[in-house]
Amino acid sequence: MEKVSVSKLGVPYLHFGNGEPVVLIHGLGEVKESWQNQFELADQYELIIPDLRGHGECTKIDGITIQNFAADVIGLLKELGFENAHILGLSMGGAVAQEIFRQDPSLVRSLMLISTFHYFPSVIKSLLLKTHKAKFVELSATGKEFEYLSRMALYSWNKDTVEKFGDFFKPKPHIFIKSFEACLEVNNLSLLPRVNIPTLIIGSQYDSVLPVWIQACMHKQIPHSEFIILRNTGHIAKLEAKDRFNYLLRKFLKQQKIAS
Repeated sequence: MEKVSVSKLGVPYLHFGNGEPVVLIHGLGEVKESWQNQFELADQYELIIPDLRGHGECTKIDGITIQNFAADVIGLLKELGFENAHILGLSMGGAVAQEIFRQDPSLVRSLMLISTFHYFPSVIKSLLLKTHKAKFVELSATGKEFEYLSRMALYSWNKDTVEKFGDFFKPKPHIFIKSFEACLEVNNLSLLPRVNIPTLIIGSQYDSVLPVWIQACMHKQIPHSEFIILRNTGHIAKLEAKDRFNYLLRKFLKQQKIAS
């Protein structure tokens, strides 16, 4: 396992590989090690993989907002001396990636937005709060939240996949709820049309967490973005469709290198 470092702002992160810098931002309830299947990208790229505030080994638990998640990553990149980097985010991490572009667009060389979102209408927001939040609170009290959430996130319900998911999906109840509420406050309707850098959007055919129509809407709003649907996979394509997923990342990143 790669050595974990901690930034001056208290952000634990992995940093290894050679090539253009690529930041991998995990989703809600995940940890930086959730990108283990993508560590192989280090043969061509310099990977920076943080734990978001309150997640994994990060002991900072105040100010759980998408804005602060993004500011932490920006601070880390500047501390490491990067002028810019390719930014990839999954699910909540995709919202963080969008917020990084909002806060410091010059820092973002390209965006890779995976099974993510940009906005929840009020009626959907209320429904999600009423159903998923209440269900998580109920199940976390008995320690049964993992099965509920993994059945939502995964398409391949086999022992090996579930065990691997359990290795990197480690929600802390209080942080999970605060982060979930922060996600519902995201509104990037006015931001997306201003995204003027290469952008790859990936959705999954059987994603029951953030259905693929959400990413289709994002694609329509981001000029010149590329949109791909991964078939026969759920919300966690980086685990369930590792080879196809990594191939798409390499292909997109290679295109940006050629273009520059």
